[in-house]
Amino acid sequence: MASPVTTQAVRPLDTLRFDIAGPPQIMTVVSEHLRLLGARTADAAPGVGTEPAGRTVLSGEDFEPVQARTTWACPGTGIHDEATVQAATGIMAVHGRRDGYPRGLAVDYASAATGVLTVQGLLAGLLAQARGGAAPAEVTTSAQRAGLLTVSQYLAASGADEGEAAELAPGGPPFVSSDGFLFELETLDPGAWAAFWRALGAPPEAIRAGWRPFQFRYATACAPFPQALHTTTREHPWRRILQAASLSGAEVCVLRALAERAVEYDGSAPWSMNLLGPGRPHPASASSPERPLAGVTVLEAGRRIQAPLAAHLLGLLGADVIRVEPPGGDPLRGMPPACSGVSARWLALNRGKQAAEVDIKSPAGRRRLREMAAEADVFLHNWAPGKAAELGLDAEDFTSVNPALVYAYTSGWAGRLPDAPMGTDFMVQARTGVGEAVRPEGETPTPSLMTLLDVLGGLLGTEAVLAGLLLRERTGHGVRVDSSLLGAADTLTAPFLSRAARGENPRRPAGFRRPLPTADGWIAPSDTCAAAAAAYDLRDLPTRDALRQLRAHGLTATRVTTDLAELHEDPRFAGSISRDTHGAPAVPDPWSFT
Repeated sequence: MASPVTTQAVRPLDTLRFDIAGPPQIMTVVSEHLRLLGARTADAAPGVGTEPAGRTVLSGEDFEPVQARTTWACPGTGIHDEATVQAATGIMAVHGRRDGYPRGLAVDYASAATGVLTVQGLLAGLLAQARGGAAPAEVTTSAQRAGLLTVSQYLAASGADEGEAAELAPGGPPFVSSDGFLFELETLDPGAWAAFWRALGAPPEAIRAGWRPFQFRYATACAPFPQALHTTTREHPWRRILQAASLSGAEVCVLRALAERAVEYDGSAPWSMNLLGPGRPHPASASSPERPLAGVTVLEAGRRIQAPLAAHLLGLLGADVIRVEPPGGDPLRGMPPACSGVSARWLALNRGKQAAEVDIKSPAGRRRLREMAAEADVFLHNWAPGKAAELGLDAEDFTSVNPALVYAYTSGWAGRLPDAPMGTDFMVQARTGVGEAVRPEGETPTPSLMTLLDVLGGLLGTEAVLAGLLLRERTGHGVRVDSSLLGAADTLTAPFLSRAARGENPRRPAGFRRPLPTADGWIAPSDTCAAAAAAYDLRDLPTRDALRQLRAHGLTATRVTTDLAELHEDPRFAGSISRDTHGAPAVPDPWSFT
């Protein structure tokens, strides 16, 4: 088909229409994102239905219809809904590390990720058409694959050649002050960590012993630091803790309630898009249905998880990804545990990328980066706020060398909350009410130490880039796209915020998604069967017999994965998990194109 570049779209899906049906936990996310991207539907309540598989058809303008099929899992796996996806893929195991036993997230995390991945697949199909390449007619994804993707770093570490750098044991924030304020603490500087605790009079040995588990909590999903640190904060009022943070350079954030977040929540999209100058995209290489982004070049200057994951997914869709690293290479390549000398977690986010070492602190390095951007389609980063402008590497600085560039910034707050603390995963969880949402009624609000928002924020970053590329094709303009951890938090908690805005209790009921112990493990009933399953005492039964007993009474449940290393041999994922050239476990691509 002819590339529809003459359409002056304000949003990438303006003039397009979608039809949708399927499981509401997943399809409501799909529907809302398509609507925010500009597509329309005649259905007054899209995404509401009882069908076990979702179906979305997106069409209009000069585009051939692109269809998405969204399922919970492969048939015969015993995975039927959010609870059983969390149980089988290891989400419950990772989230539960802080407590020492598997726990279900009270938010529909796998469903939200699946919805975003579905939209990504639809956008990739349209983009392939707009670029004049061979486009897929249908994309399939599943919550099962989405769940594996969300734990891919932890799975990679479980298959490494060595053990973790920090102990995997129960423990972690939040802390509590003497006057009852629950709060998160954040710093990336060991000096600031020590200064904060010294200001509060913590024992020196506890300060020393606490830094390593605190530093590695992003990687291990637990933080077993000394109990003396919790005792220390309980001895001081919040005013004194704020003072200690101010003096030390560490940051603290009170855990906000969902009701508080609902008051300020304005329903903004999880990303924003702004047209830059007019420019002609680089000639496209012929894409294939399996690689709809073939011929797209992405420059990624990312740190940690959010931006690297966004670029990783673009690479899985066929883009050529060049990772911009400091002289000497990314220090996180050496982060333990390693596979064949390379960090297993780093490989989970960066395998298959090219690397270019560039000193962006030097004028020559910045000049080289602008020269590289002149030949690229996308520049993606997640630097600290203001750093790009300070270095002369903001969107406007690239426009002169490449007016057709899609400039993508994945941040913490997107500048939407001026009083916000440091924009890291756990601080955003604390500030936005996620800490309350992930725990059911009657439990202390506690941000998950699984990197929920870094991962979901990375998925939103990929979605934003794909939307920006499509908007570029339809308008002939370069595009700046911004996504954030705040957008991820709002996507995850949207149903909770709606209930809070109506004056209802936003939290899930007590005991929600609580796995049931067996003689040799744990099982998780599906959400609709949980109340009935809880009436059975299964503690003396082997897991296999416990599942058989529940199924004999018409109840659905699945075994909870407690050791991620077991996923390689798990029949529910037969043939899904491979190993890369370094020997690190690799999860399957989240989409299948036909």
